[in-house]
This record gives sequence, structure tokens and C-alpha cells, in this order.
Amino acid sequence: MELSDKAIRKTDRPVLTKYDVPYEASLVFNAGVCKYGGKYIMVFRNDYGEFNGKKFAGTSIGIAFSDDGISWSVSDKTLSYSGHPEIVRIYDPRLSVIEGEIYICLACDTKHGLLGGVGRLHDFTEIEFLSFLPPDNRNLALFPEKINGKYILLERPMPVYSRGKDRFDMWICESPDLIHWGGHRLIAGVEDISYANNKIGPAAPPVKTEKGWLTLFHAVEIDPSRGKNGWEDKWQKTYRAGIMLLDLNNPSIIRGIYDKPLIVCDRDYELENGFRKDVIFPGGMILEDSGEVKIYYGASDTVECLAFADVNELIALCK
Repeated sequence: MELSDKAIRKTDRPVLTKYDVPYEASLVFNAGVCKYGGKYIMVFRNDYGEFNGKKFAGTSIGIAFSDDGISWSVSDKTLSYSGHPEIVRIYDPRLSVIEGEIYICLACDTKHGLLGGVGRLHDFTEIEFLSFLPPDNRNLALFPEKINGKYILLERPMPVYSRGKDRFDMWICESPDLIHWGGHRLIAGVEDISYANNKIGPAAPPVKTEKGWLTLFHAVEIDPSRGKNGWEDKWQKTYRAGIMLLDLNNPSIIRGIYDKPLIVCDRDYELENGFRKDVIFPGGMILEDSGEVKIYYGASDTVECLAFADVNELIALCK
């Protein structure tokens, strides 16, 4: 048994599926989660309609509430949004609470490319976009407080043309106002992760500990020999979750990184009838006062799941 097997304790079933949603839903996954006003808030991706071999009928962003972070009640209304006339779809939300406000990061498909968007959540009903990263960029994760007077954002640019292949790395940037972003610099490349050969990128927004910013990431391995692994004719990728520790004052510096996957697909509910098999995608991480860490992750692009860990055990993995 690997040390990560001892550190991570999964629930016995998903915490959210299409059957929990009071409107049309097919795949419920890749949620962002935060604590706010004494409750847990979950904003999740929902792909709905029948899969026609290329895509589903549409994608909506749902919202759910919980008293304990385990049992969830889904609102009967999806989130609306404003701020960019060309957006055709938003998905893969992450939530951060900064100075009493809930901020949200999303991937945004537009008529002229993919953008990463940063916005504010209003009244649990509407997303007000504040800024967009240049295309092509996604998987944004906003730190929950300013560092040295700046907002800090993890990102994953997608330089297909200049790299000549699908190989994406994990970057960081900063802003004085959540509108103007700069200071982009690399944190880690694919070559730094032994179980990735295709791409790595941010997962849940980091959480602050005495030893540094505990930071999840997703790591992707591609195997061209893989055949049908889900509803599609062919799915060649495996997504796993990894964990690293970033410097408290300069989070572009890695203080430690676990050299093995932290979370992989290994439960029946993560694998059976999955849209894309072997996909773990963490979008939320909450550090409780007790030291317990709740990690929320999408599994096989189909359901939303939850794992528990002890913060000191996770830090120890990163040393």
C-alpha cells in the first residue's frame, strides 16, 4: 500500500450525481467548493442531453448547498452570467472566498477561442465576469488571499501551435485588481511529474498551512494504444491528482512535491459507466479547523466525489 492510500479516505459513494439534480442532467462533475456563511457551497458542471458521438446537447452550471459538506441540496435554478457577449459555454468552476466575497474561475468557450474567466458570484444566482486571460488558457485557480498585495492565480496555457503538440504546463500570474494580469511564470512542467507525459495543470484553489500553500494539480498521461474506455469510441488519457507545497510568500516556488499520484480511479462508482474512464479532476479543497481536509473531485467525467485526508499527512507527502 502506498502512503497516499493511507492518507486519502474516500466516501463509499459519490456526493453528487445526475439523480440529485432537479432539472435535465447527464454528467455532474468538476465542481468548485467553498465554505461561506456557515455553509458549504458547491458550483458544479452539468452536461445534459444525449451524447451524439461528438458532444452533449449543452452545459449548465448548477449550485448546491450543504451543512456538512457531504449531503447536498441542489437549487432548482442554474447560474446565469454576464460580462462577455461572445461566450457560448462555461464549465469547470473553482471557488475562492477573498475578504468576504465568493470569486469564481471558469473555462469559457467563445466564438473566437477558449478563455479562462475570473468573476464574482452574486446572490448565488449570477456570475459577474471581471476579467479574462488571453486565449488559449484555462484551469484557473485563485488563491484565497492576497500575497504581497497582489491577487495570485494558477493557470494552464495551451500553446499547441508553438509547442507543436498537446503538451501543457502549470503557470502562475498576479493582479493588483482581478482585472489586469501579468507576471506570468512557470511553476512546473510536464517533465517534472513522473506520471504525466501529456499535460499538468491547477486543480482546486490552494489552502494555506504553516508550512506553505497546499496545492492540488491534475496530471495527464496519454497512451495511444488504449481503445474504448467509456462512451466514446476511443479515450487514450488517464487523469490523476497530485499534490505539492508552494512557498507561503512566493508561491511560484515549489517547497515540496509528492512523487506519486495522490488520487486515482479505483472505486466502482468512479469507473462503472463512466463517460471517460480513469479521470480524476479535483476542483475543491477545504481545510477544516480540526485539520481534516475535504477534497472534492470529478470522477470519469460523470460524478462528483469526496475524499478525506489529514493536513499533516498531506504535508508530509510533499517533503
